[in-house]
Order: sequence, then structure tokens, then C-alpha cells
Amino acid sequence: MRLFTSLVTISIFSVAIGCSNSNSCPSGDCDPFATYQDCYDEHHTTENFTSEKAIEICCIDHPIGNDQKNVVCGDTTASCEAYVTANLTDAADTMLTTDITTACSAYPMDR
Repeated sequence: MRLFTSLVTISIFSVAIGCSNSNSCPSGDCDPFATYQDCYDEHHTTENFTSEKAIEICCIDHPIGNDQKNVVCGDTTASCEAYVTANLTDAADTMLTTDITTACSAYPMDR
């Protein structure tokens, strides 16, 4: 009887964990941003992530505008490059185009 009770408890616990993770935030930081630029500025400028990492974080982890997280950059490298190029500027980063290409190349596999 104890074994059965233990198994039931473990099963309920496993289901509860699975349910709580369905809308989880792997990075622990999935706050929404009004614009992609706002997200990038916080992660790159304020938190000092590399440009490439900030681009991926914003594409994957954060709701942007009215869109859910992991949506704005699309499903492909090309859609990511198009969205980020249209929605991001960084006067301090002379390699921004290269950074976008690098980040968006990894993005479809990382999402």
C-alpha cells in the first residue's frame, strides 16, 4: 500500500511539474517589451550580453509588442535577419550586420 501511495504521489508531483513548465521561462527573465529595440538595449547595453546573445534572447525569450515570446523572429534564419534588421539599430556596434547574421544563423536551432 505504501508503494502504491508513493507512486501516486510521485505521479501527481510529475504532472504538476509538467504543467507548470508548459508556460515556463527557461531563462527566468521573460518580461515583455514594447519594442525589439527596448529588449536589445536592456540585454546588450544594460546587462552587457554580446550583441549576438542579446539578439537571440530577444527573439526567443521575450514577448515583443503584442506578440508572444519566440514569435517575432519567425522560424528561419532569413525571417530572423529580416525582422531584426528592420527593428534594431546600434550606433556603437559597427559590426551589427555581421552580429545579426551570426545570431540569426544559430537562432532556428536554439529556439
